[in-house]
Amino acid sequence: MVGSRAPGFQIMRHIISILLQNEAGALARVANLFSSRGYNIESLNVAPTADATVSRLTLVTTGENPIIEQITKQLSKLVDVVEIADMTSADHIERELALFKLRVVNGDGGKLTSVLEQFDARVLSDTQDQYTVQIVGGSQEIDRFLKRVAGITDIITLVRSGAMAVSRGASVLERG
Repeated sequence: MVGSRAPGFQIMRHIISILLQNEAGALARVANLFSSRGYNIESLNVAPTADATVSRLTLVTTGENPIIEQITKQLSKLVDVVEIADMTSADHIERELALFKLRVVNGDGGKLTSVLEQFDARVLSDTQDQYTVQIVGGSQEIDRFLKRVAGITDIITLVRSGAMAVSRGASVLERG
């Protein structure tokens, strides 16, 4: 039955880190794997590593553990994939960058300043009643910041990088 879940399985958010050959079409093949099987990508972040021939792709998806295991098995079969790890199952550090363009309303600049200090956000630009703000933190922290500023400003623009993750201690993903 479509949409049914196996009893005892819980849908969880997973951060999957992939070392991928830095070649034309590699990212498209990963994205195609997800779309052709009906898996959703919540966020996707790709950038070169210290080795210019390899990029690190970090994607966030949700699913029950058997589905995530199936995804990782299918990803590992792609010719461009060098190595893969589900960061969620390892001790890791997660960060996301968010840029907000905010308009202060009703003279609430003091309230905004207080929230910015509380979240260690950085003002990149401020002109009259508009602020461009940067915050770096976990996805949940950025969500909390969003809720707080929504109550005291008009959010004109929000740009989020999506999650990035690295393991604590010994590296999980290294080429070689």
